[in-house]
Amino acid sequence: MKYNEDIILNLIKEYIQNTYSEHYSTTDEGFQVMDIFRQLEIDKDFCQANAIKYLMRYGKKQGRNEKDLYKAIHYIVLLISSERKDNHKGTAVGKLVHPEDSLHRK
Repeated sequence: MKYNEDIILNLIKEYIQNTYSEHYSTTDEGFQVMDIFRQLEIDKDFCQANAIKYLMRYGKKQGRNEKDLYKAIHYIVLLISSERKDNHKGTAVGKLVHPEDSLHRK
């Protein structure tokens, strides 16, 4: 890819995978606060607000901290997941569904 997007996406994927072994998972089963937010149907607003927060923080706290961008992207990915969950009723919470998948699969 022209701008090393593949490398950057791999770094973001690695960052997200590492968050599950850090502080985001609250139980051995992988339960997260995000699961509560999805149940309460406030997950989208939470994700959007946090993405904005980390984008606004970039360049201010600890300089141009690339990790702030990773965090913003992670919240954007979670927002996409929440949107897809709502658009594809009957899928598991958090299960990503390709946007071109049929809504009427048998």
